[in-house]
Amino acid sequence: MLDGKNILIGVSGSIAAYKTASLVSMLKKQHASVTVIMTENATRFITPVTFETLTGRKCLVDTFDRNFEFSVEHVSIAKSADIAMVAPASANVIGKMACGIADDMLTTTLLACRCPVLVSPAMNTAMYENAAVEANFDTLRKRGIRIIEPASGYLACGDVGAGKMPEPEELYSCIVEELGAGSKGDLTSENQVKLSDDGALTGKKVLITAGPTREAIDPVRFITNHSTGKMGYALAQQAALLNADVTLVSGPVNLTTPQAVERIDVVSAAQMAEAVKSRAGDSDIIICCAAVADMRPANVAPEKLKKADMSGSLELEPTEDILGFLGSHRRADQVLVGFSMETENMVENSRAKLTRKGADMIIANNVKVEGAGFGTDTNIITIITEASAEELPLMSKTDAARIILDRIAGLLE
Repeated sequence: MLDGKNILIGVSGSIAAYKTASLVSMLKKQHASVTVIMTENATRFITPVTFETLTGRKCLVDTFDRNFEFSVEHVSIAKSADIAMVAPASANVIGKMACGIADDMLTTTLLACRCPVLVSPAMNTAMYENAAVEANFDTLRKRGIRIIEPASGYLACGDVGAGKMPEPEELYSCIVEELGAGSKGDLTSENQVKLSDDGALTGKKVLITAGPTREAIDPVRFITNHSTGKMGYALAQQAALLNADVTLVSGPVNLTTPQAVERIDVVSAAQMAEAVKSRAGDSDIIICCAAVADMRPANVAPEKLKKADMSGSLELEPTEDILGFLGSHRRADQVLVGFSMETENMVENSRAKLTRKGADMIIANNVKVEGAGFGTDTNIITIITEASAEELPLMSKTDAARIILDRIAGLLE
């Protein structure tokens, strides 16, 4: 996704610096070229060797450490960067940036940058809310620098409040968002899939379901499946990057909400159906990606069932067919997309589902194929419409999401 992008990461003195290692790892996994510059104080929290191991490049600290034989290093790095992020950004570095001070490798390089610059503050709440720091934020914003709002919670100093650096996943999303959804054309070197969307999703209301549902047996036990929600969350993230107004109805997952996405948490199929039905009428596009349980216990025990009292069978009843309901109650101008996970006769079964549910598109995959299905960061999908079945090769779920949304945009024309 970030293949060919040069990303500069600045690390200043904060305990939150340990999170930046995970961010750098995420960027490298998407084939970005990452250069890390640390302040001297940052090296007291995490060693340069950590970043050198992750990036395969020298981690820079000393302004006079000449790494490029015939170039002024801080200028060379600034010229090549597609984007820069300071994470964590201490109050000291933020103040230097606001005043144009360049007294170390990081601040000198940032002063030479003409690419987008993002700053993720990390400090004590009192420092973050100090009038001087707020004034520095205002100065940076006026210069086009994006300030990422810190999270609130328990801080390293023991206080509770705003000032925590967001999790690496959120910072990663900010970088991807700033760079845009990516250039059109080949998504990876392995597949030659073309994208054609030209702002077709801008302003569109997109409703996406993701993750599993849990159907209670008693207060302790439940029926569920292996869905992790990764495909649905990738769709939500990419739709937001394409400037859609995204609502994500999510079953229980361990994933960070994508930037600029409204998330509605549910547990059971009934709760998911209620959340979707209440929002479907206002949606331009509905993508049912969640792995909703087809059956639930007919009777939920109010107390934990004892093993000695449990019989060898469990009476089940069907859950509501969310996609089927949407297909029979849709607006004429609404685009409806479902997912089909099969183990055999994938295309035939999925095409039958397309007709039966009244959908415009079914995204099919075979869980028996390595790299597809639950729990992976990759997928192998076939996009099925009434007119075609487009088979796609192995790719990341992020790339798959981009292609799906591009094909949906084609249905809006």
